[in-house]
Amino acid sequence: MLIEFSAANFRSVRERQTLSLTKAKGDELLEKNTFQVKAANDFSLLRSAVLYGANASGKTNFFRALQIMKRVVVESASSQQRGDPLPVSSFLLSEKTKDKPSEFEAVFIVEGVRYQYGFSATTERIHEEWLLAYPRGRAQRWFGREWDGKREKYNWEFGGHLLGEKQVWQKSTRDNALFLSTAVQLNSHQLQPIYDWFKETLRMGDVGGWGLGYSATLCEKEDKDKILNFLKAADLGIEDVKVEANPFDPDSLPNDMPQGLKEQIAKEMKDKKILDIRTIHKTVEGKDVAFDIDEESDGTQRLFGFAGPWIDCLENGYVLFIDELHDSLHPKLVRFLVDLFNSGVSNPKNAQLVFTTHETSILSQDVFRRDQIWFCEKTADYSTELYPLTDFSPRKGRENLEISYLSGRYGAVPYVKSLINSFGIGAS
Repeated sequence: MLIEFSAANFRSVRERQTLSLTKAKGDELLEKNTFQVKAANDFSLLRSAVLYGANASGKTNFFRALQIMKRVVVESASSQQRGDPLPVSSFLLSEKTKDKPSEFEAVFIVEGVRYQYGFSATTERIHEEWLLAYPRGRAQRWFGREWDGKREKYNWEFGGHLLGEKQVWQKSTRDNALFLSTAVQLNSHQLQPIYDWFKETLRMGDVGGWGLGYSATLCEKEDKDKILNFLKAADLGIEDVKVEANPFDPDSLPNDMPQGLKEQIAKEMKDKKILDIRTIHKTVEGKDVAFDIDEESDGTQRLFGFAGPWIDCLENGYVLFIDELHDSLHPKLVRFLVDLFNSGVSNPKNAQLVFTTHETSILSQDVFRRDQIWFCEKTADYSTELYPLTDFSPRKGRENLEISYLSGRYGAVPYVKSLINSFGIGAS
C-alpha cells in the first residue's frame, strides 16, 4: 500500500510536492473509500485519489516522477551500464535548480512493515539514497549514501538491522545505480520485498492505456468470464468475446511498403501470433453477430483494454497510477472504473487508484471523500504546486464541488484570454 509520494526539482516540479493517501479527518464514505492496515501502528488509508488541474499545470510531470523512480529502481543495476545517463530532468527555468539533483521519495507498506525510501540524482550519478524501516513503529535507518563532491566519493552509513554482505554490495554499486537495486541483484533477501514493491505492486498507466493484448490473452484462458462480467457491467452490449491467435501473414503488409522493410518485419514476426479479437452482439431477433474489435468505438476499445489490467490490480492489491483516465470514456464509465476501487466488495485486497482527469461530473461528495481530491496548479514561476481540497474546508455533504471548482474557488483551472484583439477583430 502507498502512504505518500514526494518529488522535487523534476521537470516542472520545483519545490518538494507530496501526494498523500492517508485518511484525514471526517467519517464520510468510511467503509467504501478507506481501509485500515496494520504496520506496527494502525494506518487509515484511501482506496483512491483524483488529481485535477489545467493543461500544462504539471499533473503528468508529477506522475512521470513516480514512473522514473520505478524505472531507476528496476533498471539501474541491471540495464544501466557504467556511464549511461540517468533519466532525470531538473527544473530548468531557474539557475538555482537546473544543475541540482532531482529528488524522489515513497512511503509504503510491504508485508506489514512501513518503509521510507528515496534518492536524488542528476543524469550523471545518484547523489543521495536512503532507506528507513518501521517494523515496530520506530525508525530504523537501514542504509544511506551521500556524494561528497569535494572528496569525489560517497559517504556511506549502514544500520545494524540491515543484514548481509553490505560491503560487497557497496563496492558493486556504480555511481549511476542504486544500492537497493544492486544489493537485490546480489541476493539481498531482506531488501527484495522493497524492490518487488516497485517492480510488481506499483503499476503505471497513461492516456494510451495498455492496448488490447493483455485482456485478449485473458479471454483465451479461464479468466474469460471475468472479462465478460467487466464488459457487461459497463453496459456495452457485448455478449461474448472470441479471440483467435493466427500466424503473421507477410502478404498483409501494404503493397507500397519497401521490400527491405517488409523482409525485416516478416523476420521479426516469424514466430509471433496475431490476435484476432471479435466482439459478439445480439440482433433484435436474438442471433449472434460478430464485430471486429476495430469496428467498436474508441471508448469500447479502451475499456476492453482496461478490463484485464483493472481486474489484475483489484485481485492482487496493486497500486495503480493512470494519467487522463477520462480519455475516450463516457463520464459514467469513468465513475464505473473508480467505483470498482472504492468498494470493499470489488476491491477486497485494498488496491489503490490514483489518476488525473478533466472529467468533473465525478467531482462529487457522493463519489469521493474530501481528502481524496487533489489539485495541481502552475505558479507564477511556472512550477507545479500540488494541494488537497481539504485546504479549503468545503462543507461536508453540502458544497457542490464541481460548481465550486469550475468557478475557480479552488484554483487549478485555466485562465483563458480572449484572442479577439490579437487577431485585430473588434468586439461586436
